[in-house]
Amino acid sequence: MNAKIISSGILRALAIVVAILAGLYFLNAITTVLVYIVIAAIVSLIGRPIALFLKNKLRFNRTIAAISTMAILLGILSMLIALVVPLLVQQGENLSLLNIKGLKSSITDLYAEITAYFGLENNSLFAQFQDSSLITTLSLEQLPAFFNAVLGLLGNFGAGLFSVAFISFFFLKDSELFENGILMWVPSKENLKTKEAFAKIKSLLSRYFLGLLFQILILFVIYSIVLSVFSVPNAMVIAFLCALLNLIPYVGPIVGGMLMMFLTMSSQLGASFNEIILPKTTYVMIGFIIGQLVDNFLSQPLIFSKSVKSHPLEIFLIILCGGLLWGVTGMVVAIPLYTAIKVVLKVFFTENSQIKSWTKNL
Repeated sequence: MNAKIISSGILRALAIVVAILAGLYFLNAITTVLVYIVIAAIVSLIGRPIALFLKNKLRFNRTIAAISTMAILLGILSMLIALVVPLLVQQGENLSLLNIKGLKSSITDLYAEITAYFGLENNSLFAQFQDSSLITTLSLEQLPAFFNAVLGLLGNFGAGLFSVAFISFFFLKDSELFENGILMWVPSKENLKTKEAFAKIKSLLSRYFLGLLFQILILFVIYSIVLSVFSVPNAMVIAFLCALLNLIPYVGPIVGGMLMMFLTMSSQLGASFNEIILPKTTYVMIGFIIGQLVDNFLSQPLIFSKSVKSHPLEIFLIILCGGLLWGVTGMVVAIPLYTAIKVVLKVFFTENSQIKSWTKNL
């Protein structure tokens, strides 16, 4: 009898392990589909206020409201593509016509001027950088090929765009679609609480993602004005990229600042470092810092306080944990995931005093 129980337990454990491995393999196989679903969920949350306005205020039916919302979102995306792609093509053509040796020489001269101006010739870090021959061995001949590869990726963008748009449409049209799929696995007695949690999560995250869009828009306007005033080529594209990088908490603004500084300096290759490059780059970076001050002291506090309703220190620690666990992706998804978890705990553990105190602002 004991032998039968033991063998039965072993077989059951093996079956569970095999089922878990099979499930992980299946999830890995459909990773692309899962990514499409996640992106579509975010798009539907962004479009949710528009769809609700069309349904409640203009009396559109669900289908027409969803179609109209998707048309508006796709129109905005088309405007962004129309802005960025022609300039990428132009840059690719310009790079293919470059005098590579001359450009290398200009970059090397600029590097020498920077180190001489700031007295960094004897600095060990810069000495190692120079000894590494990074600048002299930089294979700029590969840049045109890189831009061609980017354009090739844009060619495959259509399939993903269609998939996301198709899924987003049904998420907007049948807003309970995803919710009903989850309810299938929830005990009947918990259905009301689950629906309450879903409604709260959708409301909070919808406001959060809309807030992020306004954050990007504000930075884009500030950066565009600064770069245009100082006649930096492709100002709007640079402004858009740097504003978009701001979505990556803490790391994004640093990368965006370095990108803006590099592109500003590289646009003036061959000019006098003391008279043109340094002053222009300094003014541009002052404008960048002003944009960051506006973002940190106005945009972000409003977004976090009005949407996810969490303390700034709480947000910082969650983003830090997300970055340590899953890198840049973890930093981006940390706040939405944390907000969803807080809502679920608030709804399902209403009697717990610690959770009640922790989630009292939701």
